[in-house]
Amino acid sequence: MILKLFKPLWGHQGTLREAVRQAAEASFSGIEGPPPKSKSDRNAFDADLKENGLEYIAEVVTGGDYVPDPTLDPSRHLDDLRKGIERSLSLDPLFINTMTGLDAWPMTKQVTYFEKVLELQDQYDLTITVETHRSRSTYTPWQTAELLRYLPGLKLNCDFSHWCCVSERLVLNDDPDLFYLFMKACRHLHARIGYAQGPQVPDPRAPEYATEVEAHFRWWKHVWNFMEACGRESVTMTPEFGPDGYLHQEPYTQEPVADLWEVNCWMAGELREAFAARTSSSMTATQLS
Repeated sequence: MILKLFKPLWGHQGTLREAVRQAAEASFSGIEGPPPKSKSDRNAFDADLKENGLEYIAEVVTGGDYVPDPTLDPSRHLDDLRKGIERSLSLDPLFINTMTGLDAWPMTKQVTYFEKVLELQDQYDLTITVETHRSRSTYTPWQTAELLRYLPGLKLNCDFSHWCCVSERLVLNDDPDLFYLFMKACRHLHARIGYAQGPQVPDPRAPEYATEVEAHFRWWKHVWNFMEACGRESVTMTPEFGPDGYLHQEPYTQEPVADLWEVNCWMAGELREAFAARTSSSMTATQLS
């Protein structure tokens, strides 16, 4: 099994062509981000990706924005998802990663909505991963687990950092059986380190966050080994330290405490090293904590 790392467009400062160049120079396998809105920009982006031998993961956000409008109903979310898929098709994405749904919907509405998401997956014959994310249907591990029990065909992009923030602890240490359920559904991973008070530690290289870093890498290693045991040929991950309040800033001056691209490149290096050094083994649920 091989590890494929993707540069996020989230937080990128510059053009798409510069993003492609950065990804290629840093030995990333591809780019993850929303498809460009205009056809000409998509064509140019596609040409740059192909010229540099890079793959693409399409990001589709529903509900009006990254934090969804709570007044919008499931039909609007589904329409946003369909439009995002259509826009990305010419870029031949490996799969669609979506932040979708709303945390406030009752479970009956959640299940009905995600049944339609699975129908879209079949219609387009294109894998759709649902990102575990605050403000979304997957905002807690317990609600996500309930969704998976109703809809075992649902595929996840596991971003464990959000759940650490929501639960105020390294929550995947709590219940090995629950973690096993997420591993079975996982098709993609976002590599960001969360902690009790937020989805992104100020700087993962700082020694005061060693416990959080160790926990996330331990969880990812379990997912890697599980995927390999299931016969997967590759695992995709996106180092996803980002801006928009995630990146800590000094008060008054608003100076960032770290450089995002530098941190994401550091994370990529740590992931490559850990992946190369891992020991594959068969696992039971009781061995995961």
